Amino acid sequence: MKELSQKRAVCAMPIAGSYRSIDFTLSNMSNSHIQKVAVLTQYNAGSLNEHLNSSKWWDFGRKQGGLYVFAPAVAADNSNWYRGTADAIYQNLNFLKSSHEPYVVIASGDCVYKLDFGKVLEYHIDKKADITVVCRDMEPDTNIERYGTVSMNEENRIEEFEEKPIQAKTNTISCGIYVIRRRLLIEMIEKCAEEDRYDFVRDILIRYKDLKHIYGYKIQNYWRNIASIEDYYGTNMDFLKPEVRNYFFKEYPDIYSKVDDQAPAKYNVGANVRNSLISSGCIVNGTVENSVVFKESYIGNNCVIKNSIILNDVYIADNSYIENCIVESHSTIRADSRFVGEDGIKIVVERNERYVL
Repeated sequence: MKELSQKRAVCAMPIAGSYRSIDFTLSNMSNSHIQKVAVLTQYNAGSLNEHLNSSKWWDFGRKQGGLYVFAPAVAADNSNWYRGTADAIYQNLNFLKSSHEPYVVIASGDCVYKLDFGKVLEYHIDKKADITVVCRDMEPDTNIERYGTVSMNEENRIEEFEEKPIQAKTNTISCGIYVIRRRLLIEMIEKCAEEDRYDFVRDILIRYKDLKHIYGYKIQNYWRNIASIEDYYGTNMDFLKPEVRNYFFKEYPDIYSKVDDQAPAKYNVGANVRNSLISSGCIVNGTVENSVVFKESYIGNNCVIKNSIILNDVYIADNSYIENCIVESHSTIRADSRFVGEDGIKIVVERNERYVL
């Protein structure tokens, strides 16, 4: 994610004007009637912790269950950062041991999708599976080598699992979502820790594929991972398509997020906006085309914004031209500036002079 991940965790990346990436996973869990959720954070978790400061937005503020946030902590027997997914779970194993739910859903927070985990669990039980992996057939032009690929037999049992292969043999990828019985997960995680192994995919899924019944559950609907600049840009641009917006925001179940009480966007005389998402708190004076503008941004007179993503609280002074760019939050773009992504997407990070003493 280059400069974009220098100040925030990837799962805290803004999406579709008013949301964060993690909102989609948390909303899916809430809509699937999962009441007890733990978020394992590590890198640059400040903005993520601020976003998760109240569990009420996703309806986790209940007497039963709740939303728990765990970060690496120094203990008598361990002072490591999380070295992988399995190690992150191991360092918080007491949370699992003190829980009473029979099954666990493991999901990454950097994906944009809708999914009923209840249906995945029904499938998991019906197949008598040890582990169920949510999979998807990707489009032919997708860079499959970025993902873990799976090969399944006619009964959907996974026979091969390759993590980020040099040359992919299949276009079916793992979405990074797993269902597993809680007691089995504890047993496997403890076994990994004994052997000083810490990667969930390599040290559990791949090692146990012949010993355990690991099945794939295929989804057909929209799913994207935002772990690269191109995917992040493409995902936000997808929300300019009416069918994608309607799928996420007008079709049940809903996607929830922390609500900021901002004034509606204001369009002054001279504003010209076409096929764009303009968030609350914005003031627009110039031209905006095929772009996503996040909260509290200001676009000056005679500015032209095309095919770009303007993150939160950006000030763009008069007569500026921005095309094929992602402008980092809290940036101040000086008057008469010009930023154009000639060979791909350009990241614009300008020091914010508004807050300099």
